[in-house]
Amino acid sequence: MRDQYDYIIVGAGSSGSVLANKLSANPAHKVLLVESGPDDKSPLIRMPRGIGKLLAPGNPHVWDYQVVPAGNLPPETWLKGRTIGGSSSVNGMVYVRGAPADYDHWASLGCTGWGWDKIGKHFVALEDHELGADEWRGTGGPLKVSVHPSGNPLCEAVLDAAEQLGTPRTADVNHVDTVANGGMGYQTVTTWKGKRFSAARAFVDPVRSRPNLDIVTDTDVLRILFEGKRASAVLLRDKTGQREVRAAREIILSAGAIQSPKLLQLSGIGPAALLQGLGIEVIVDSPDVGQNLLEHRYLSTQYEVRGESLNKHFTGARLLKSVLNYALRSKGPMTHSAHEVGGFVKTRPGLGRPDAQIGVGLYSLNVDDKGQIGVDKAPGMTILGYFTRPESQGEIRITSSNPDAAPHIDANHLTAEIDRISAVSLFRWLRALGKQPALADWIVRETVPGGGFETDDEILSGALSIGGTSYHISGTCRMGADEGSVLDPELKVRGVEGLRVVDTSICPTIVSGNTNAPAMAIALNAAEIILRNQ
Repeated sequence: MRDQYDYIIVGAGSSGSVLANKLSANPAHKVLLVESGPDDKSPLIRMPRGIGKLLAPGNPHVWDYQVVPAGNLPPETWLKGRTIGGSSSVNGMVYVRGAPADYDHWASLGCTGWGWDKIGKHFVALEDHELGADEWRGTGGPLKVSVHPSGNPLCEAVLDAAEQLGTPRTADVNHVDTVANGGMGYQTVTTWKGKRFSAARAFVDPVRSRPNLDIVTDTDVLRILFEGKRASAVLLRDKTGQREVRAAREIILSAGAIQSPKLLQLSGIGPAALLQGLGIEVIVDSPDVGQNLLEHRYLSTQYEVRGESLNKHFTGARLLKSVLNYALRSKGPMTHSAHEVGGFVKTRPGLGRPDAQIGVGLYSLNVDDKGQIGVDKAPGMTILGYFTRPESQGEIRITSSNPDAAPHIDANHLTAEIDRISAVSLFRWLRALGKQPALADWIVRETVPGGGFETDDEILSGALSIGGTSYHISGTCRMGADEGSVLDPELKVRGVEGLRVVDTSICPTIVSGNTNAPAMAIALNAAEIILRNQ
């Protein structure tokens, strides 16, 4: 590790991996990529169904946070990737880009250069898509995108049931017409030949040997150091101790929508009263740092089914057979992503565009008395979904000047009226799907929630217990044209020089879908902005 670099990138997740690749393409640029977690060499990462072991508190490849979901409810655990590739190395591999209208809305808010005409082209450049190229779908890009194989009888019945509910079948759930009007089909995923294809595989692995790119793992960034109003260095900590590393051009936070605002606050950029109360020198009074936390809260139904469930393949001797099938042939249940089928639907009449994303998995889970998650013994299926454009805003704030202290995180779910209306209509849609004639010969009974939840009040009172976080945290360092925004539309932190944020925390509003693909597109756009100004 050198004492000085041109660019220091904090966080090697979906956005940081892209930036490391693009900024180090010029051999004159010396680039440091800093990751708090280990490298992505665990075989569980490459194996898609390894998420069952990876997504667990205490696993070294994830951050785990205690989060208040709403009001006075007890905390729940949120997990985010902490390894090369970040959450793209531990997520469910669902590849969804959001709707063109999402990005056009950003542009309408004054975020020039962030409309679909720009971001859509980055998605095309990103993709090497199994379905081939069209106007808004790419081939030859660094990221392999596959479609779950078709033909499973239960999946076919689910798609037939969706058609009976008025949602057409589609070959590409990301097609601009599908996200604009609705459709369900076999899920697009970031796997290739039965293995996970993370941002690390797409962007970091091909450039690891570049002499001007240094990658350090198991290394924490404790704070950003300033000379006046210029971000000049980072304070690092690894197993050997602490050291300062300087940045000649820029420091870029790509640590994610929890760690990036936390690091800004620890470094003196945030609500002045909060920082002063913790004894932190205020560099910039920026009240919105850590505010505008946006997240998709999913609702779930589970069913006992008469066949085609994967449950039996994930326990006992059959689990060993499944693992061997994966290890020897890259085939079988261990190659599946989180959902086999998915798409976008309108949950009530009169909507101009879909308001919910749906995912269907050929498995069902339970929680024992000790809080341990297991697979149901009986064959089961899970149908879940979330309102795609929630307006309830939470917050993140540090609780101490000690970087190791956990932040306070309040999701503040279901406080906006539109979120409450949409939760009810979504749950009714999920139940209606299970009652369609196409599924009559398949479903034995509803196991979750398994009764009740009939009235609007019953659904709302239980909404936070029949679902959970989708791990799509966004918005906590929002960009905007207004002076109150944390970042300007070039992602520069307002009030200082030499510091940007590039990850999903920049989103002024949450995208209508999973956030892994948008995090990469955001970084592609950011890299273009950074490099054109050099």
